[in-house]
Amino acid sequence: MDNEDFQRPRWRKWLINRFVLTPLIIALIAGAWDLYANMHNNGLVEGTVVDAGGRPVAGADVTLWTFNFTTFSEKSRTTSGPDGRFTFTDNPSHHIQVSATKPGVGTSQRRPIRLFFQSQDTQLEEPLVLAGGA
Repeated sequence: MDNEDFQRPRWRKWLINRFVLTPLIIALIAGAWDLYANMHNNGLVEGTVVDAGGRPVAGADVTLWTFNFTTFSEKSRTTSGPDGRFTFTDNPSHHIQVSATKPGVGTSQRRPIRLFFQSQDTQLEEPLVLAGGA
């Protein structure tokens, strides 16, 4: 043994090694993720509906679809506000789709959304674009 081993406190030798530090770091990362998930699992899905010209569409019917084993089924509907914004507050899933339609303006394609965990709050980065209306 060298002189350094005699000077270092015994508890420090036991705590600062890979067999203690590695599980501790993993536990801290898992705890941080769990805390984040618990603070962001309200089931909020928010976004905007616009027409082909990029203008907000008020009164568009927006549908939330959830995956159930083999197919997507309609979970709920809401209507976009005067600024084209919509919000769902009851998303129970982590694999969803969102679509919008308004007679005379058009219909959007279904937008698939994969979340990291169930009921994760999310905001669509790109708006739902209504096209093909007469």
